[in-house]
Amino acid sequence: MNQNFVGRFFVKAWRSQILYCGQQFFNPKQQVTPNYFCLRNTSFFNKLPAEDIWRGVTAVSNAGKKRGRGKGSGKKVAKDLNKGQTIGLGKSSRIWPGLNSPVIRGNEVIHQQKLDKNLDIENGVMKIRDSMGNFRLMKLNPIDRGWSGSKMSGRSIGSPDLVGEEEFISFDTRVLENKIVFIMKGNMGRKRRYSVLSVTGNGKGLAGFATAKAPEVRTALRKSKNRAGQKLININLCENRTIYHDFRTDFGQTKIYCFQKPYGYGLVCHRSIQTICKVIGIKDLYAKIEGSTNLQHIVKAFFIGLMSQRSYQDIANKTNFNIVEQQKTRNGYAEVKGIPSYNSTSVHTQIADYMHFTLGNKIVLKQKAILPFYAFTKGHELHQIKAERFRNQAGVRLHKLVNLYA
Repeated sequence: MNQNFVGRFFVKAWRSQILYCGQQFFNPKQQVTPNYFCLRNTSFFNKLPAEDIWRGVTAVSNAGKKRGRGKGSGKKVAKDLNKGQTIGLGKSSRIWPGLNSPVIRGNEVIHQQKLDKNLDIENGVMKIRDSMGNFRLMKLNPIDRGWSGSKMSGRSIGSPDLVGEEEFISFDTRVLENKIVFIMKGNMGRKRRYSVLSVTGNGKGLAGFATAKAPEVRTALRKSKNRAGQKLININLCENRTIYHDFRTDFGQTKIYCFQKPYGYGLVCHRSIQTICKVIGIKDLYAKIEGSTNLQHIVKAFFIGLMSQRSYQDIANKTNFNIVEQQKTRNGYAEVKGIPSYNSTSVHTQIADYMHFTLGNKIVLKQKAILPFYAFTKGHELHQIKAERFRNQAGVRLHKLVNLYA
């Protein structure tokens, strides 16, 4: 059919309709037949509840969820304005028979009437609405806090559960790592799980660590805690506060140098090593990490180093040397730590490098201190000449006080 013919046909039909309406307008006595149209009273907005409609607007597709989108979309931002309200009570309070009051009370028929304004009800509703928007996390005790705020890493989760009739008395478990891992399944696709690394100990040299995975966080925490309690290791401590000697340990690309420190030094090391030391019972230690800072590698390397350390007596038996310690804090006082158990006729006059022996023939590289820019100036040389007669004055005073009270 020709397009021009179709166009003329529709134009003629349109003109005939206009003329027909005009005749009806000028001849009102003529009977008009009404036209009825079918209307649909239901739609998308009144078929579904409000939660489903909001979910359709704010939800993220499955592909978007896999890529990490819409992590905060699950939170409800809308307020329930009906909360705390009562029918008939508000800015204009009224009695509505059949809604908020009975229709007949005794022999009297109750009529609609206005009540006095009550500010307490209105203020109460406003307080409820304000409290809905302000969501606050539960405040933790500073002792119970982890490494950073309310994160699980570094927090205590209690002692392991009972194993038969055996109780883990005075044990404390700390979370070192809590992360989300994924595994691909043939029938389920990408499956999300939680991986938890924790360490437990009694603070007296008995400790263990373990990793566990589970679909839920609480299950993973419980499994890791109980598994760590079943893998306890006995670690010997020097004076119940520090390690026996300096050592070097590694696992993978992680290298750790640990140094023995005197009483009161504290724990100067990585936060994961600090947490492990508190659980074991080590109070004075300096540790330096080189290479990778993978938490699982740090934990394994540190435990390998603690298990490989030897006591003074073992070192004396192996080297056939007397182990003597000179304490700088006690003015060079020498104390015998180990004597060979078997009699030896050979006499050793040389002084063995104890640190070199315990580090496994490794030497710690120490960088030279950088001199300040004024080191060779004339004013600095004059200052050194004037301060010459006061050199070592603080150390001499300290030694005199020690000898006086000793």
